[in-house]
Amino acid sequence: MNKNGKFITIEGTEGVGKSTNIAFIKSWLAAKDIEIIHTREPGGTPLAEEIRGLLLTKRGEKVDSRTELLLMFAARCQHVSQKIQPALEQGQWVLSDRFTDASFAYQGFGRELGFERLEQLEGWALQGFKPDLTIMLDLPIEIGLERAEKRGEKDRFESEQIAFFKRVRNGYLTIAEKEPERMKVIDASGSIEEVQVQIEKILIEFYQNYQTEIAMETCS
Repeated sequence: MNKNGKFITIEGTEGVGKSTNIAFIKSWLAAKDIEIIHTREPGGTPLAEEIRGLLLTKRGEKVDSRTELLLMFAARCQHVSQKIQPALEQGQWVLSDRFTDASFAYQGFGRELGFERLEQLEGWALQGFKPDLTIMLDLPIEIGLERAEKRGEKDRFESEQIAFFKRVRNGYLTIAEKEPERMKVIDASGSIEEVQVQIEKILIEFYQNYQTEIAMETCS
């Protein structure tokens, strides 16, 4: 766990409702007087946002899967060193729309690069840095893509085939099985209210544990 602020990430495939539920989480934490910084991946700093543009833009040239992965981690290194870690050290909480789990799901499973190389890259680039809590919004791919269709023009990732997104979803669920204490899976197929009831239960437990940590530090 981070000694100061807490780092929460939101994950999921296309159309699961990340934006709506990020707003809910921000509001819930603000009600607890927690200073929260909202950010996203790829992106989060000026340089990382430039890399985001390179990654999401459709182009005639085929983007090699390894190039895609390395650009993701280049943006992430900048994001962590220049924005996330400094905020945490100041006692602020950080809420990110996607983080490293997305690379394991999208590049490791979706692009079929596998876990081993990603784990090596993660270890070198982030040196053990992980979120304190990850909320994964899960939804059948067909439903998510139908929702995403209503958002307008698709970026390079959103234009992938359904088989790609099924591999991505499987990747997320595989990670959740490996790290159930950190990654919490939410059934996002219900109403907004039903989804947010599930999220609130997770936030309550996480916040209570945080308060316990603070109390123990105060007593020591």
